[in-house]
Amino acid sequence: MHFHGSQPQYDLTYSDVFLIPSRSAVGSRLRVDLSTDDVTGMRTPIVAANMNAVTGPRLASTMARRGGLAVLPQDMDQAALLRSVAAVKDASPRFAAPFLVDADMTVQQARRVLPPAVGHGLVVRDASGGFLGVIDATVLGRALDDALLGDLVHGEQPVLQVADIPDDETLFQRLFDEGLEFAVVLDGDRVLGTTSPKSAMRSTVYRPALDAAGRLRVAAAIGINGDVEARARAFIDAGVDVIVVDTAHGHQERMLEALRRVRSVSVDHPVVAGNVVTAQGVEDLVGAGANIVKVGVGPGAMCTTRMMTAVGRPQFSAVLETAAAARALGAGVWADGGVRYPRDVALALAAGGSAVMIGSWLAGTIESPGIIERDASGRLYKRNYGMASSKAVAGRFARLSPLERARKAIFSEGISDSRLYLDPMSPSVEDILDQITAGVRSACTYAGAGDLATFRERATVGIQSAAGYEEGRALPESW
Repeated sequence: MHFHGSQPQYDLTYSDVFLIPSRSAVGSRLRVDLSTDDVTGMRTPIVAANMNAVTGPRLASTMARRGGLAVLPQDMDQAALLRSVAAVKDASPRFAAPFLVDADMTVQQARRVLPPAVGHGLVVRDASGGFLGVIDATVLGRALDDALLGDLVHGEQPVLQVADIPDDETLFQRLFDEGLEFAVVLDGDRVLGTTSPKSAMRSTVYRPALDAAGRLRVAAAIGINGDVEARARAFIDAGVDVIVVDTAHGHQERMLEALRRVRSVSVDHPVVAGNVVTAQGVEDLVGAGANIVKVGVGPGAMCTTRMMTAVGRPQFSAVLETAAAARALGAGVWADGGVRYPRDVALALAAGGSAVMIGSWLAGTIESPGIIERDASGRLYKRNYGMASSKAVAGRFARLSPLERARKAIFSEGISDSRLYLDPMSPSVEDILDQITAGVRSACTYAGAGDLATFRERATVGIQSAAGYEEGRALPESW
């Protein structure tokens, strides 16, 4: 990446910069390779953050199926986290993880799990746990609140046998020919997952992120306190592909010691550590054993660190400096936070990030762990909160004495309760990934780059005023 003109002497955010098009020989956006060049094996350079309101097993399997990665949060107790890892590893790399529900669940209860969205649905089990049938999610929008799901299963069921759909082109054509917006895929009597025409189409565009055994990849986070070695060993034994050693201030002695302890368990397992915002921070963490360093202090939507402490750094400049330092050491960086639009993701990758970490953007989706609520106007939302907020702190330190919890709460930072509204037209993580990857692929073609490494080399960045940024925003209404 290079600047159009001289590089400014002040730090820059994503909104301060823009990409200038160059002569290009890249003929098709679909031919752009979005695979990362770090040790994670991602085919799509997007990472779901280790936030309780963002990442659970369903979202993690969805991310990996579309080539990205998700980091299970360290606040999970170890048993729950290991169950989540197993769920991702057991999930189909080809079909969406099913929403399995019991026949005696009511429609009102089902709406807390799944909105009435086209292309989604529920797989209903009978009293013995066997497959009973399928309910298209749109039915939930017109059924009575107290209706039982088992009573809504009737007529010919949209069921496909995996042996009959050997590839995704055949699957798409089958769904199209039969007019199916949603179907369940079985292997004999066993439910493999669910699909839709859009899902089948996506499988021809994205490549899943798979481990050596052909299972979906997943990452898990650990903090810098407690028995770091035991937790790292348990994760590796469970099949976690990437360990993320995470704390708000990553450039500290406890982090360096935690990295050394993880490396005492495995010398070659992929390890990410952070967060930092300087080249020196990268050098120290890589020297202690990190393959990838998470970059970002204070840019997240739920974070109040900069307003509380004045600590942080504008994210574009932080990524630019740290990525250059990481490359010189044979390491990579994840740009963590501060992205609001696909353009910001493209700029983070142009600045040298091997991947971009996203949190709140994914919290208001079907796949995130929270339950669906409805506001006074009828709009659907899920709750989100920062991982240093008082709500997160209360859960993280629940085992401490009341006095110790009260003392730690003084130092909480971040928003404890925020509503993330589900977009009725794009309610899924996959919809968001479509938007992001479409923007990044197009940015690469404007730069004349067929892959992310070439994009970093060829990208030309200019500096703009606030008015310049505003000029680029679409106008939803006429002026």
